[in-house]
Amino acid sequence: MKRILLTLTVMLLSVSVHSAELGDDGLHKASWMRDTFKDLSEDLGEAKSENKRLLIMVEQRGCVYCTKMHEEVFVDSEIEAMLENNYFVVQLNLHGDIEVTDFDGETLSEKDMARKWGILFTPTLMYITENVDSRQTAREAAVAVMPGAFAKGTTLDLMTWVHEKRYSLDIDEDFQRYHARRIRERGDGLTD
Repeated sequence: MKRILLTLTVMLLSVSVHSAELGDDGLHKASWMRDTFKDLSEDLGEAKSENKRLLIMVEQRGCVYCTKMHEEVFVDSEIEAMLENNYFVVQLNLHGDIEVTDFDGETLSEKDMARKWGILFTPTLMYITENVDSRQTAREAAVAVMPGAFAKGTTLDLMTWVHEKRYSLDIDEDFQRYHARRIRERGDGLTD
């Protein structure tokens, strides 16, 4: 009995240590997220100065899929390390009022910017290219967009695919082919 209680205690402590806390805005907050002035050109410049990729994460209060990602996916040690070491993550609130300045210079509230970009699902992760034309919107500058919650394997594969700039390689391996190959190599059977 003592062994079972000890095991349950350790499991509960490990979950609480890794799961992101909710902020005053009702969104999950993680150590790898950046609190910025939400000027995307400045954020991109800072990401580049740290040799990281800009990742825009759009979430909303009460989103069960955002919770799933924060409690089950982003806490995976490989994914957390990928986020911490390779990405400059800026979080936006789908229904928020904080002003955001897009790469094209337009400044709108978070909710109006999300509408401009056509964001329908949360979470939505937009992986931004390293060099953005000042006429582009963030949506146009994204090399990949992940709308919704996905499993650890898919999320890690997409983060790796972007980090390694595989989208720009002159090979016949788009993300879906890359992901299928990675599933076979891992032997994990993840398909989502």
